[in-house]
Amino acid sequence: MLSAAASAREILRRLHDVMASRTAPQAKLNAVVGIVGEAMASEVCSIYLLREGLLELYATRGLAQEAVHVTKLALGEGLVGTIAAQVETLNLDEAASHPDFAYKPETGEDRFHSFAGVPIIRREQAVGVLCVQHVESRKYDDVEIEALQTVAMVLSELIANAELVDASGAATVRPQSTAPMRIPGLKLVEGMASGYAVFHQPRVHVEHTVAEDTEAERHRVYAAFDKMREQIERIAAQAEFGVGGEHEEVLETYKMFAYDEGWSRRINEAIDSGLTAEAAIERVQQRTRMRMRQIDDPLLADRMHDLEDLSNRLLRTVSGQMGTAAQMGLRQDTILIARNLGPAELLEYDRRRLKGVILEEGSLTAHVTIVARAMGVPVLGRVRDVRRLIGEGDLLLLDVTAGNVFARPSTAMEEAFETALDLRQKRKAVFAALKNVAPVTKDGHRVTVMVNAGLRDDVSALDVTGADGIGLFRTEFQFLVSATLPSRDRQQRLYKDVLEAAGDRPVIFRTVDIGGDKALPYLNKDDADEENPAMGWRAIRLALERDGLMKVQ
Repeated sequence: MLSAAASAREILRRLHDVMASRTAPQAKLNAVVGIVGEAMASEVCSIYLLREGLLELYATRGLAQEAVHVTKLALGEGLVGTIAAQVETLNLDEAASHPDFAYKPETGEDRFHSFAGVPIIRREQAVGVLCVQHVESRKYDDVEIEALQTVAMVLSELIANAELVDASGAATVRPQSTAPMRIPGLKLVEGMASGYAVFHQPRVHVEHTVAEDTEAERHRVYAAFDKMREQIERIAAQAEFGVGGEHEEVLETYKMFAYDEGWSRRINEAIDSGLTAEAAIERVQQRTRMRMRQIDDPLLADRMHDLEDLSNRLLRTVSGQMGTAAQMGLRQDTILIARNLGPAELLEYDRRRLKGVILEEGSLTAHVTIVARAMGVPVLGRVRDVRRLIGEGDLLLLDVTAGNVFARPSTAMEEAFETALDLRQKRKAVFAALKNVAPVTKDGHRVTVMVNAGLRDDVSALDVTGADGIGLFRTEFQFLVSATLPSRDRQQRLYKDVLEAAGDRPVIFRTVDIGGDKALPYLNKDDADEENPAMGWRAIRLALERDGLMKVQ
């Protein structure tokens, strides 16, 4: 049984010898299952690879050899298919009791009880599964699961070089259709813009996974951390928007992640196991992605996206592959497309060329959304399959106000968009002309017109609209964008800034409304399952129970 990083390093050393040999790919895979099975004292070790849309048993130690290249599972079928479809790890003491278990009699696996399997990942997609089985009913230790995950990373290099799996992800992404198309999304930062599609960054592909010199790899990571932190400090200092606002707190939280000792320790532990610097960063990043898939709390998931962004930045730094669209420069008006973005990455782009952003993920409380709002850049989020629907260089008409983006628009679409944009500009001009006109009814009654706000940056709407004051200031937003409970001084500073910005105009602050759909990872109720959370432990009920929260506010 594995007990330390030294054991994992020994596995990687033996795998390195196998990969460097001139034997056929099938022989290499046969050797891999033997090495892993022996190291883990496992009766069974098997490798399934994705071929023509099916997971094919490619090599095994312990199952019937007659089943090799015969046993095949669809994505989502059986335990192996579930691991590949959901890109998740399974660790079971009784495999047959799992609802997705599917028995394949030709394998002779009926006498094995325990099962552990991990996805083999290439370009963020599962291309196979590595699994072990024991006759004894037992849960596998964390160190054993981590060893399997590390071996799976090395396997991804081997099978990609040998072209053993279905091609996944071309270097240049082209859409399935070239016809005009309207694509819906979630309104994150409203506005309208037109430009040409540019994908944020090509993935850094880790080509070498097994380290020749562990200490040399460690020094490479240390140097990359120093360089990355310098970049982030410089980006934050050069941000081109005003002083004060939630975006400053967002960048401070982001920098806090960059200096997180736990993150750097996990990367060092991966290097200790025998991985290269790039592979160690990718290994920790894969673990983070798996955790993100299991997180139901959208706020905590947003914070995990910041760590994902930093991992990408560190990986590009250590590998020397600094080829994001920001570094290469924007040559024309651009609508940027990304799976997700960190706030520092958005700030790297040329504000003169960056007209809008489309995200496959994203949320209203995400740090990139708050920074984009401060920059005045419209953002459309939750655009599913965007890389399949939009190609690099496609003309895009982004209308976040309507919650749509038009790809490869027809002449009629362009004319309609220009008409809507012109109407929007005229409407803004009309509103601007009316902002100093007193709101009086025809019979002479003065009406008080107030605006809603939730961020310090929203107070500027008072001058833009000519409103009489803020009728509702949602104080919970400062809690939602923070990684920890805001201190008394921090809250006082926010309320003071808002009142000073409002001048002699009234501001009505609402006490914190959190809970329900606005849960905080650092403020949870022990009994979290409620039949009706919207009417349950939230807002004033939560504040009265946590009286310290109310007293501070």
